[in-house]
Amino acid sequence: MQILSDTDGMALALEWAAKGMYITAPNPRIGCVIVRDGVVIGAGHTQPAGQAHAEVQALRDAAARGNDVRGATAYVTLEPCSHHGRTPPCSDALVRAGLGRVVAAMVDPNPLVAGRGLAQLAAAGIAVESGILAEQAHELNIGFFTRMRHGRPWVRLKTAASLDGATALDGGESQWITGAEARADGHAWRARAGAILTGIGTVKVDDPQLTVRGIEAPGAAAPLQPRRVIVDSRLDIDLDARILQGAPCWIVAAVADAAKEAALRAAGHEIVMLPNAHGKVDLPALMRELGRREINELHVEAGSKLNASLLREGCIDELLVYLAPSLIGPGQGMFALPPLARLADKVALRFHDVARVGADLRILARTGPSPTTNLY
Repeated sequence: MQILSDTDGMALALEWAAKGMYITAPNPRIGCVIVRDGVVIGAGHTQPAGQAHAEVQALRDAAARGNDVRGATAYVTLEPCSHHGRTPPCSDALVRAGLGRVVAAMVDPNPLVAGRGLAQLAAAGIAVESGILAEQAHELNIGFFTRMRHGRPWVRLKTAASLDGATALDGGESQWITGAEARADGHAWRARAGAILTGIGTVKVDDPQLTVRGIEAPGAAAPLQPRRVIVDSRLDIDLDARILQGAPCWIVAAVADAAKEAALRAAGHEIVMLPNAHGKVDLPALMRELGRREINELHVEAGSKLNASLLREGCIDELLVYLAPSLIGPGQGMFALPPLARLADKVALRFHDVARVGADLRILARTGPSPTTNLY
């Protein structure tokens, strides 16, 4: 591929970053391409946590091809890290390699970096620039930026409904309102999350596994399986529930039950007590706790009661809604919201993206102001 501009170079780096979509958590998905005279001489993306970052992968790729990177330009989708974490600083590697110029899409909001990486490169005589395709870079790592800036994950609530808004019949039957393509697409959104959250109502009615299936990660055997989180105020969960099989779950409760807690812990699960003043789970506190546990994106698949509670408590950033071209009539809705006295009290959203997935529509609608302000 011929790189004719900084935009071309960063666009290619973003393509490389997307290759790490399902494997880098809790680290951001970063891509790096190294260019000389319009020709790509090295490229790479961040590997699973504890392994090489994108810049090191690109330098290794260039060396494997027999290419000299001295004086070349590196396009990186986030400012190179300048601190010792699970791996050494990428800024050190770029300085040692003798790059001539480094272009970053964004400054890293991580307070351990926050401009220090670019400053180190500039002090070493490397020309630096940032702000190229920043919005695209932000979108790719929206959860990481949310956690760094607000101490909580980006929360995406997924639901599937008929065109008249029913997620199930009154009796609970819901398989399947949407088509196979939409269900497969939903697994891809699950796979990019660090955790999947549901409520005890959904566990009792649907007995779901809430695992990622049918998704492949480039260069990896399988995507990372998100941690499963269950909101269960009174620890009513059945020990034989399918969601408790396999990897350990985090079960978030508000009322102690020593016997049930002991049984769940013996099976490898963790109990997190977060009561609010009403004997229910403190949902905003749960979001902060998940941020502390390095969850970047939280994917919610729950029932109408928990959906409404999360919305009411200001915990939802984005709705992922699949709408099927069908009418069901009276049935279960997406949110158990109370009647409004005034239309002015409605929950205002803004459409972010609308796409056709098989026979169904996929709608991304967001709450609050655009998160892509003040990116630089």
